[in-house]
Amino acid sequence: MAFSSAVITFPGSNCDRDMAVALEQVAGSAPLCIWHGDAELPQGLDLIALPGGFSYGDYLRSGAMAANSPIMREVVRAADRGVPVLGVCNGFQVLTEARLLPGALMRNASQHFICRTVSLKVENADSLFTKGYDAGQEIRIPVAHHDGNYFADEETLDRLEGEGRVAFRYLKNCNGSRRDIAGVLNKAGNVLGMMPHPERAVDAAHGGTGGLALFEGAIKALATA
Repeated sequence: MAFSSAVITFPGSNCDRDMAVALEQVAGSAPLCIWHGDAELPQGLDLIALPGGFSYGDYLRSGAMAANSPIMREVVRAADRGVPVLGVCNGFQVLTEARLLPGALMRNASQHFICRTVSLKVENADSLFTKGYDAGQEIRIPVAHHDGNYFADEETLDRLEGEGRVAFRYLKNCNGSRRDIAGVLNKAGNVLGMMPHPERAVDAAHGGTGGLALFEGAIKALATA
């Protein structure tokens, strides 16, 4: 059976094509493109991806308006059923605003937009999305954001650390994120939000393949589940 995935597009998304190309390259089948105003998701999806960009121009708060789009009600229901959901950059912001992940993404500490390749440490190599890596492995993945400063209170941060829900950590903090956090998982492990863009690091011709193992590991695990 072919791997079935979907990429959600919001007004202002600009990395939906990048995500779709990465998924097709690794999975061998093109994902479905779902518009934010749709009220239903196709049945039998193996993975849902929320791409980067500037949904609704980042008005109000980054991801806040997108989190209230009609399709997000279905994404939340799917996540609650255990369907894997990956949110990258703006997608991470949407996941926090939809309460699928704890915390919030604030303005970068420098107050400047950051666009460069950064080094990450893989903190949890046991989740669906990270099992393609080794714990402690260092990888290089691009970032491109203005509001990537991850914030949560100390109690929440302690809980994330204690439950092994920090997926990735910046080796050199580029945006002020608490405890250098670059990506977090939900308690069930089927929802991952991260600010760096793994879909931009799956082809050596693009400068690196640090994100390839994320897609390969997740797709392989889902195919054999």
